Amino acid sequence: MQNLLFAEEIILLLLRDEDGRFNQIPTWSMDYAIAGAALMDLAMENRIDTDLENLILIDSSPVGDDILDPILAEVAAGGNNDTRYWVEQVSRKGAEIREQALDRLVERGILEREEDRFLWVFRSRRYPTLDGDAEREVKLRILNVLFSDEIPDPRDQMIICLADACGIFPRILSRQEHARAADRIAQVSRLDLIGQTMSQAIHDIQVSVAVSHQSHMI
Repeated sequence: MQNLLFAEEIILLLLRDEDGRFNQIPTWSMDYAIAGAALMDLAMENRIDTDLENLILIDSSPVGDDILDPILAEVAAGGNNDTRYWVEQVSRKGAEIREQALDRLVERGILEREEDRFLWVFRSRRYPTLDGDAEREVKLRILNVLFSDEIPDPRDQMIICLADACGIFPRILSRQEHARAADRIAQVSRLDLIGQTMSQAIHDIQVSVAVSHQSHMI
């Protein structure tokens, strides 16, 4: 695997340039974002697929990644369940996966850990891939998609779906930018079926949690 994981790019999307800290989103949103990201990576590796009802195991052979392989093994052992079920299951490991992803970003020389901050090492806003090339940093890629008419590649379509579902864009865009990009976000989110499926699963979970919370308050 040469690209960063989706989970790693979601983390970088939330990094603030000015102080090396992260834009804060609710813990449950971050956990769902991490879970959706891991499942998207498995889909990109042709290990799973999704339709409107089920998450389908295609190939249980390991991908050679210490974050993804335990999740794949769990899916392989877990029987036939829908995407929402697996988002909830994987989200329970959200904090653990986030720490693994941060450690890997430091090990790869993309971030530098300094006390409680993480600083960009590559000021060119590109980061190295395993083949020695460099990839444009996720935030610049996503902003370019949102404020242009360029056709995004599948990875960026998926990230936009996930970031929208988990409420990340209001944290990284100004109110004016978010309003200006809203139609474009909706347009891009419709382009990718897997991203739509993950987004719908996360939305369904959020609705259930909200309804449960309200019922406990009555």
